[in-house]
Amino acid sequence: MPIAADLLAIMPFPDIDPIAFSIGPLAIHWYGLAYVAGILLGWAYARRLAANESLWPGNVSPISRTQLDDFIVWAALGVVLGGRLGYIFFYDLPAVLRSPVRALEIWNGGMSFHGGLTGTTIAMILFARRNGIPIWSLFDIVATVVPFGLFFGRIANFINGELWGRLTDVPWAVVFPTGGPFARHPSQLYEAGLEGIVLLLVLAALVYGMRALKSPGFITGVFVCGYALSRIFVEFFREPDAQLGYLLGTNWLTMGMVLSSPMILLGLWAMLRARRQAALQL
Repeated sequence: MPIAADLLAIMPFPDIDPIAFSIGPLAIHWYGLAYVAGILLGWAYARRLAANESLWPGNVSPISRTQLDDFIVWAALGVVLGGRLGYIFFYDLPAVLRSPVRALEIWNGGMSFHGGLTGTTIAMILFARRNGIPIWSLFDIVATVVPFGLFFGRIANFINGELWGRLTDVPWAVVFPTGGPFARHPSQLYEAGLEGIVLLLVLAALVYGMRALKSPGFITGVFVCGYALSRIFVEFFREPDAQLGYLLGTNWLTMGMVLSSPMILLGLWAMLRARRQAALQL
């Protein structure tokens, strides 16, 4: 594979300042705005779904708009705390044990999707039980809107020049300022497209075209399985975290693959469970 000087002219990294704007001494980063945009758009879409009672079992929405408004705080805490803790435990634990203050340095690694998913799942279970909401229906409504956050998050990763891909000579390769003098796959954009746009459209088609929300848990299963397949596919183009590298062999098994593989089985189980439950109610 040609590298270095032969690839430098393929595509320069767009000169985008990671800081979107500043208010006095306060710097607002694109990464933070991505989280805000994902949560707000997801919240707006979820409110629309909740208001459309024809989409739900018995033509009755399982959650009110007021409850959704309250859930936003729970979801945000689950995403942020779970995402950060997930990154620490899955990717950076030795460094944090050596220097515990590193746990607060979100610029050293950032967040983990799998940790954020775990944190949000815990938040959903607690919120559903507290408010008498069917757990699987809450899972479904959140799963439907998560691709918004995934899309904006990956775009922010690209702007920050982080989580870049492996060396390549494809025409759309990018030379990242933090990736050395080499052209690499813009794997962040691959993930934004698959985990964000494609998954959002697939779930929307199931919700509106097949009324899949009437089978609680089915949308959740599709999302979990769809994300896992997308992530595993992109991992073949994404450079693994430097502190971990490849877990097996020299160029294929990564922590992202390991964490995503069980999700395929979990997603398939959720879909089958939803179909069985729907059949029993006929």
